[in-house]
Amino acid sequence: MDPRPMRESYHEALGSVVNDLVAMTGRVQDAVKGATRALLEADLEAAEQVISDDNELDRLHDEVENRCFVILARQSPVAGELRTLVAALRMVGDLARMGDLAAHVAKIARMRYPKHAVPESLESNFGRMSVLADEMVEIAGRTLRERNVLDAEKMADHDEEMDALRTSQFQELLDDNWSHGVQSAVDCALLGRYYERIADHAVLMGSRVIYIVTGLHPEGDNWTIA
Repeated sequence: MDPRPMRESYHEALGSVVNDLVAMTGRVQDAVKGATRALLEADLEAAEQVISDDNELDRLHDEVENRCFVILARQSPVAGELRTLVAALRMVGDLARMGDLAAHVAKIARMRYPKHAVPESLESNFGRMSVLADEMVEIAGRTLRERNVLDAEKMADHDEEMDALRTSQFQELLDDNWSHGVQSAVDCALLGRYYERIADHAVLMGSRVIYIVTGLHPEGDNWTIA
Protein backbone atom coordinates (compact mmCIF):
# COMPACT_ATOMS: atom_id res chain seq x y z
CA MET A 1 0.00 0.00 0.00
CA ASP A 2 1.38 3.40 -0.99
CA PRO A 3 1.85 5.43 2.24
CA ARG A 4 1.95 8.76 0.40
CA PRO A 5 -1.82 9.48 0.33
CA MET A 6 -2.02 8.82 4.08
CA ARG A 7 1.00 11.06 4.68
CA GLU A 8 -0.47 13.81 2.51
CA SER A 9 -3.73 13.59 4.46
CA TYR A 10 -1.76 13.86 7.68
CA HIS A 11 0.05 16.99 6.51
CA GLU A 12 -3.23 18.48 5.33
CA ALA A 13 -4.75 17.87 8.77
CA LEU A 14 -1.75 19.49 10.45
CA GLY A 15 -1.90 22.45 8.07
CA SER A 16 -5.62 22.79 8.74
CA VAL A 17 -4.96 23.06 12.48
CA VAL A 18 -2.47 25.89 11.92
CA ASN A 19 -4.86 27.66 9.54
CA ASP A 20 -7.65 27.46 12.09
CA LEU A 21 -5.37 28.90 14.77
CA VAL A 22 -4.59 31.84 12.49
CA ALA A 23 -8.32 32.31 11.87
CA MET A 24 -8.97 32.22 15.62
CA THR A 25 -6.37 34.94 16.02
CA GLY A 26 -8.46 37.14 13.73
CA ARG A 27 -11.52 36.46 15.86
CA VAL A 28 -9.61 37.40 18.99
CA GLN A 29 -8.54 40.65 17.34
CA ASP A 30 -12.17 41.42 16.61
CA ALA A 31 -13.03 40.64 20.23
CA VAL A 32 -10.34 42.95 21.59
CA LYS A 33 -11.42 45.78 19.29
CA GLY A 34 -15.08 45.29 20.15
CA ALA A 35 -14.38 45.14 23.88
CA THR A 36 -12.36 48.35 23.68
CA ARG A 37 -15.13 50.09 21.76
CA ALA A 38 -17.61 48.95 24.40
CA LEU A 39 -15.32 50.20 27.15
CA LEU A 40 -14.21 53.59 25.83
CA GLU A 41 -17.44 54.52 24.03
CA ALA A 42 -19.96 52.93 26.43
CA ASP A 43 -21.22 50.91 23.45
CA LEU A 44 -23.69 48.35 24.82
CA GLU A 45 -24.23 46.64 21.45
CA ALA A 46 -20.49 46.09 21.04
CA ALA A 47 -20.27 44.65 24.55
CA GLU A 48 -23.11 42.20 23.92
CA GLN A 49 -21.53 41.10 20.62
CA VAL A 50 -18.16 40.33 22.22
CA ILE A 51 -19.78 38.38 25.04
CA SER A 52 -21.94 36.39 22.61
CA ASP A 53 -19.06 35.68 20.20
CA ASP A 54 -16.94 34.22 23.00
CA ASN A 55 -19.04 31.06 22.82
CA GLU A 56 -17.83 30.49 19.25
CA LEU A 57 -14.21 30.91 20.30
CA ASP A 58 -14.76 28.31 23.03
CA ARG A 59 -16.31 25.95 20.47
CA LEU A 60 -13.36 26.41 18.11
CA HIS A 61 -10.98 25.76 20.99
CA ASP A 62 -12.62 22.41 21.73
CA GLU A 63 -12.69 21.44 18.06
CA VAL A 64 -9.04 22.31 17.33
CA GLU A 65 -7.85 20.72 20.56
CA ASN A 66 -9.69 17.49 19.73
CA ARG A 67 -8.19 17.36 16.22
CA CYS A 68 -4.71 17.80 17.69
CA PHE A 69 -5.27 14.85 20.02
CA VAL A 70 -6.56 12.73 17.13
CA ILE A 71 -3.45 13.48 15.05
CA LEU A 72 -1.19 12.69 18.00
CA ALA A 73 -2.95 9.39 18.61
CA ARG A 74 -3.08 8.22 14.99
CA GLN A 75 0.09 9.54 13.37
CA SER A 76 2.88 9.45 15.98
CA PRO A 77 4.46 12.70 14.74
CA VAL A 78 8.15 13.41 15.35
CA ALA A 79 10.55 16.36 15.24
CA GLY A 80 9.06 19.56 13.80
CA GLU A 81 5.60 18.05 13.35
CA LEU A 82 5.47 17.07 17.00
CA ARG A 83 6.64 20.52 18.05
CA THR A 84 3.90 22.06 15.93
CA LEU A 85 1.20 19.93 17.54
CA VAL A 86 2.43 20.50 21.09
CA ALA A 87 2.63 24.25 20.43
CA ALA A 88 -0.80 24.22 18.76
CA LEU A 89 -2.39 22.63 21.82
CA ARG A 90 -0.99 25.42 23.94
CA MET A 91 -1.75 28.21 21.49
CA VAL A 92 -5.39 27.23 21.15
CA GLY A 93 -5.61 27.60 24.92
CA ASP A 94 -3.92 31.02 24.70
CA LEU A 95 -6.45 32.15 22.10
CA ALA A 96 -9.45 30.92 24.06
CA ARG A 97 -8.16 32.69 27.15
CA MET A 98 -7.63 35.95 25.23
CA GLY A 99 -11.23 35.70 24.06
CA ASP A 100 -12.35 35.21 27.66
CA LEU A 101 -10.37 38.26 28.76
CA ALA A 102 -11.91 40.41 26.02
CA ALA A 103 -15.32 39.21 27.20
CA HIS A 104 -14.42 40.22 30.77
CA VAL A 105 -13.65 43.74 29.51
CA ALA A 106 -16.99 43.81 27.70
CA LYS A 107 -18.85 42.62 30.80
CA ILE A 108 -17.48 45.47 32.91
CA ALA A 109 -18.44 47.93 30.14
CA ARG A 110 -21.96 46.42 30.12
CA MET A 111 -22.20 46.51 33.90
CA ARG A 112 -21.44 50.25 34.04
CA TYR A 113 -23.56 51.22 31.01
CA PRO A 114 -24.73 53.91 30.28
CA LYS A 115 -21.79 55.36 32.20
CA HIS A 116 -18.17 54.91 31.11
CA ALA A 117 -16.29 52.39 33.24
CA VAL A 118 -13.00 54.25 32.67
CA PRO A 119 -12.65 57.83 33.95
CA GLU A 120 -11.48 60.44 31.47
CA SER A 121 -8.08 60.72 33.12
CA LEU A 122 -7.27 57.10 32.20
CA GLU A 123 -8.86 56.96 28.75
CA SER A 124 -5.59 57.62 26.89
CA ASN A 125 -3.82 54.97 28.97
CA PHE A 126 -6.45 52.34 28.19
CA GLY A 127 -6.57 53.50 24.58
CA ARG A 128 -2.85 52.81 24.19
CA MET A 129 -3.18 49.51 26.04
CA SER A 130 -5.88 48.41 23.62
CA VAL A 131 -3.82 49.40 20.57
CA LEU A 132 -0.85 47.43 21.89
CA ALA A 133 -3.01 44.39 22.67
CA ASP A 134 -4.51 44.50 19.17
CA GLU A 135 -1.07 44.82 17.54
CA MET A 136 0.35 41.97 19.59
CA VAL A 137 -2.51 39.62 18.72
CA GLU A 138 -2.07 40.53 15.05
CA ILE A 139 1.68 39.85 15.23
CA ALA A 140 1.02 36.53 16.96
CA GLY A 141 -1.21 35.41 14.09
CA ARG A 142 1.21 36.65 11.44
CA THR A 143 4.22 34.98 13.00
CA LEU A 144 2.32 31.70 13.18
CA ARG A 145 1.20 31.97 9.56
CA GLU A 146 4.63 32.96 8.25
CA ARG A 147 6.84 31.18 10.83
CA ASN A 148 8.57 34.55 11.27
CA VAL A 149 10.95 34.28 14.22
CA LEU A 150 12.17 37.87 13.91
CA ASP A 151 8.65 39.27 14.31
CA ALA A 152 8.00 36.90 17.19
CA GLU A 153 11.13 38.12 18.98
CA LYS A 154 9.86 41.73 18.85
CA MET A 155 6.80 40.87 20.90
CA ALA A 156 8.64 40.86 24.21
CA ASP A 157 9.53 44.52 23.64
CA HIS A 158 5.87 45.36 23.03
CA ASP A 159 5.06 43.64 26.30
CA GLU A 160 7.47 45.92 28.17
CA GLU A 161 5.45 48.95 27.06
CA MET A 162 2.27 47.23 28.21
CA ASP A 163 3.83 46.66 31.63
CA ALA A 164 4.86 50.34 31.80
CA LEU A 165 1.28 51.40 31.07
CA ARG A 166 0.05 49.09 33.82
CA THR A 167 2.50 50.66 36.27
CA SER A 168 1.30 54.11 35.27
CA GLN A 169 -2.28 53.03 35.98
CA PHE A 170 -1.42 51.90 39.48
CA GLN A 171 0.33 55.19 40.17
CA GLU A 172 -2.85 57.07 39.33
CA LEU A 173 -5.15 54.65 41.14
CA LEU A 174 -3.09 54.92 44.34
CA ASP A 175 -2.57 58.66 44.14
CA ASP A 176 -4.15 60.71 46.91
CA ASN A 177 -5.83 62.83 44.23
CA TRP A 178 -7.87 59.90 42.89
CA SER A 179 -11.45 61.16 43.08
CA HIS A 180 -13.49 58.51 41.27
CA GLY A 181 -14.24 56.21 44.19
CA VAL A 182 -13.41 52.63 45.14
CA GLN A 183 -15.68 50.98 42.56
CA SER A 184 -14.01 52.77 39.67
CA ALA A 185 -10.56 51.97 41.07
CA VAL A 186 -11.44 48.27 41.27
CA ASP A 187 -12.86 48.32 37.72
CA CYS A 188 -9.73 49.98 36.33
CA ALA A 189 -7.41 47.61 38.20
CA LEU A 190 -9.27 44.61 36.75
CA LEU A 191 -9.45 46.09 33.25
CA GLY A 192 -5.75 46.83 33.24
CA ARG A 193 -5.05 43.27 34.30
CA TYR A 194 -7.22 41.89 31.49
CA TYR A 195 -5.36 43.85 28.81
CA GLU A 196 -2.02 42.93 30.36
CA ARG A 197 -2.91 39.24 30.26
CA ILE A 198 -4.06 39.46 26.64
CA ALA A 199 -0.58 40.79 25.85
CA ASP A 200 1.04 38.03 27.92
CA HIS A 201 -0.81 35.33 25.98
CA ALA A 202 0.20 36.96 22.68
CA VAL A 203 3.84 36.86 23.81
CA LEU A 204 3.40 33.22 24.72
CA MET A 205 2.15 32.53 21.21
CA GLY A 206 5.24 34.26 19.83
CA SER A 207 7.48 32.12 22.02
CA ARG A 208 5.70 28.99 20.80
CA VAL A 209 6.31 29.98 17.17
CA ILE A 210 10.00 30.35 17.98
CA TYR A 211 9.88 26.87 19.52
CA ILE A 212 8.22 25.42 16.41
CA VAL A 213 10.86 26.89 14.10
CA THR A 214 14.02 26.47 16.19
CA GLY A 215 13.20 23.74 18.69
CA LEU A 216 14.26 26.12 21.48
CA HIS A 217 12.30 28.26 23.91
CA PRO A 218 13.33 31.93 23.99
CA GLU A 219 15.19 32.98 27.11
CA GLY A 220 15.33 36.25 29.02
CA ASP A 221 13.51 38.14 31.74
CA ASN A 222 11.22 39.85 29.22
CA TRP A 223 9.66 36.57 28.03
CA THR A 224 6.46 35.37 29.68
CA ILE A 225 6.84 31.82 30.94
CA ALA A 226 4.04 29.23 30.76
